[in-house]
Amino acid sequence: MAVEEEGLRVFQSVKIKIGEAKNIPPYPGPNRMRDCYCTVNLDQEEVFRTKIIEKSLCPFYGEDFYCEIPRSFRHLSFYIFDRDVFRRDSSIGKVAVKKEDLQKYHGKDTWFQLQPVSADSEVQGKVHLELRLSEVITDSGAINHKLATRVLECQGLPIVNGQCDPYAAVSLLGPSRSEAKKTKVKRKTNNPQFEEVFYFEVTRPLSYTKRQFDVEEEDVDKLALRVDLWNASNLKFGDEFLGGVRVPLRVLGQAGVHDAWYFLQPRENGGKSVKVEELGSLRLNIVYTEDHVFPSEHYTPLRDLLLHSANVEPVSASTAHTLGEVCREKQEAAIPLVRLFLHYGKIVPFISAIAHAEVNRTQDPNTIFRGNSLTSKCIDETMKLAGMHYLQVTLKPIIDEICTEHKSCEIDPVKLRESENLDTNRENLRQYVDRIFNVITTSGVRCPTVMCDIFFSLRESAATRFQVDQDVRYTAVSSFIFLRFFAPAILSPNLFHLRPHHPDPATSRTLTLISKTIQTLGSLAKSKSANFKESYMAAFYEYFNEQKYADAVKNFLDLISTSGKWDQKSIETPIMLKEGFMIKRAQGRNRFGMKNFKKRWFRLTNHEFTYHKTKGEGALCSIPIENILAVERLEEESFKMKNMFQVIQPERALYIQANNCVEARDWIDILTKVSQCNRKRLSTYHPSAYLNGHWLCCKLSADAAPGCTPCTGSLPANIQLDVDGDRETERIYSLFSTYMTKLIKMQEACGSKSVYDGPEQEEYSSFVIDDPQETYKTLKLIVSAVQTLEHQHTKYKRDKFKKTKIGSQEHPIGDKSFQCYVRQQSESSTYSI
Repeated sequence: MAVEEEGLRVFQSVKIKIGEAKNIPPYPGPNRMRDCYCTVNLDQEEVFRTKIIEKSLCPFYGEDFYCEIPRSFRHLSFYIFDRDVFRRDSSIGKVAVKKEDLQKYHGKDTWFQLQPVSADSEVQGKVHLELRLSEVITDSGAINHKLATRVLECQGLPIVNGQCDPYAAVSLLGPSRSEAKKTKVKRKTNNPQFEEVFYFEVTRPLSYTKRQFDVEEEDVDKLALRVDLWNASNLKFGDEFLGGVRVPLRVLGQAGVHDAWYFLQPRENGGKSVKVEELGSLRLNIVYTEDHVFPSEHYTPLRDLLLHSANVEPVSASTAHTLGEVCREKQEAAIPLVRLFLHYGKIVPFISAIAHAEVNRTQDPNTIFRGNSLTSKCIDETMKLAGMHYLQVTLKPIIDEICTEHKSCEIDPVKLRESENLDTNRENLRQYVDRIFNVITTSGVRCPTVMCDIFFSLRESAATRFQVDQDVRYTAVSSFIFLRFFAPAILSPNLFHLRPHHPDPATSRTLTLISKTIQTLGSLAKSKSANFKESYMAAFYEYFNEQKYADAVKNFLDLISTSGKWDQKSIETPIMLKEGFMIKRAQGRNRFGMKNFKKRWFRLTNHEFTYHKTKGEGALCSIPIENILAVERLEEESFKMKNMFQVIQPERALYIQANNCVEARDWIDILTKVSQCNRKRLSTYHPSAYLNGHWLCCKLSADAAPGCTPCTGSLPANIQLDVDGDRETERIYSLFSTYMTKLIKMQEACGSKSVYDGPEQEEYSSFVIDDPQETYKTLKLIVSAVQTLEHQHTKYKRDKFKKTKIGSQEHPIGDKSFQCYVRQQSESSTYSI
């Protein structure tokens, strides 16, 4: 989801690898081991949870998580929880990284010390305050100074035990005083509107002689205002602290007025005294990306250069190929390139061109497409994007079965347990391999058209280049579909969205053995047994040394490398797209009865959207995809619940609450995409619910009244490919900008090649330059386009800095920004009485 900023869209995304934890404190009991899991949170909102690692104080997770971040946030937080025998979760420690610090750790494996977790440190949200110092003339004629403190509102307070009933406590702190006053409690809201004013006496007349005042006049420099937010609790433990802010009165300046938003902060010295090193540490790799995307016309020069790449002769002189040459990793270049070319329907000619060039550089048919070249990485990425649902419908059912059955398949005699039988294990493994082999080799009809077209091109290039080798037309394709698509998906199903988490060690071992066998079956190598270093694998492979397996592979490869033969849209097999628990509101099918909220298991295929009491039970309700007229967010005020959306049908709307903001966005996106082609889709909708005889948004009383708000913009009907072309071009610009020194070096290499006919200079040997003059022309155009965009970004940052007002709702004052705020107010000297 993009945030609009005056014609510019800002996208946030994060990719996290949760590695391992170490030195977790032991459980205080006879069994000192713990069952730990890790969560990823935006502030305090959980968006991902790893599997539980049992009986370990150094749990290894090895899990990856990626999400588009749909809202603003202050901290990216990670919590380690322990699940005890009563299935209660207790927090051990946390890592909280401020948004502005994320770039420090970008792409690096980093060990973070776990910090203690306490109610006083779990803070989020912001508060809007207005302070005004005024003079009051008393009855005796003396001048007294009073501070009027207005607590206007808060936003984004945390939910405590399922609710938030906040109030504010306001105190004036000084060397000789501490006065406290409270606002009214606002029920069931984490965005309270207080609008209350409190008055504090700042100075007293000289005649005021009461003993408790040690000074007759107090300098404002010595005073501070403290505002604490609390959750009013009915529990005997008392109210819960939600966060606070301390405002020194020197911010009032000469004008005596201060109006600003503040980030709430943890309570000072609120937590227990715990040595940080006693809690252990967590290894993380965080890649946070923020894309600032300008209107489309700004990207025209660079985008045109990129999309023209397939037509450049030689292709090594093209803009896209140049990106692959200057990037540190080919993968960096492949991801945005593939998405851009897919978006504009030019992926097949581009990959065909770079593949043809690579084949012509290959000397041995046995090494064809075996390196990590730009071609290989681009085809890998295309298969991941275009083939994800093909992979789901082909492999997911059998992978799910393997992960839930836990059949023993270990065939290494050294690793065999005493209770296991080698022959039984071999038979279990053979059955799994046979079933997976059959589902793959009979799935050719479902292979996406774009993949078929690419495989056709690879086959033709390889067969033309190596006319003597009759098998190269097969190995050129199998090196991708088996070795880089099916085999890796079997090995790590979580990375291909076939499973939510990495499998347990025993299941992972089973999948490794299956993946090795499938990879060898698909490779069509001349000597099968010689492919295995392990003798037990060579012996096991004898089961599959029959011609029928080689024939099945060749038939499958023939089918999927026939250009344009199959149209994926004509396939009517139900494809499971997404499933999981959410909370739904009863739809009111019965005339009488409560319309309450219940937890249900939701399941979406390309045919229907259903919910069930629990996973695996029959559907309680089925909504055909053609009956989905719109999918939209539901305003929080409807039911005082966050992360709600509505699935609108002809007669009613189904109101659903997702578990977090990321999940809500994912469900809305996939439901919208799968129903995008419905002919009766609505153009308007009601953003709020129909309650108590009227729509909350527009107050109309008829439940069938037309919507009062336009539906959100159309999305591509293709479920697999939701690509923003401008965003991908912006990412490519960022890469070129990052590697500008390499672009300049490549220009020097072109000059060197043009001038010298002798051996290549060693410092330039890392670049592929077939035509120095053509490549140099392209490089000049790239540098010009990048510099133009660079100038645009610089101007935007300069203008934004000028417009940034610290203390505004968009830029609240925090720990680091207070001094910056004081500098902004430097023209006003400190106000003193």
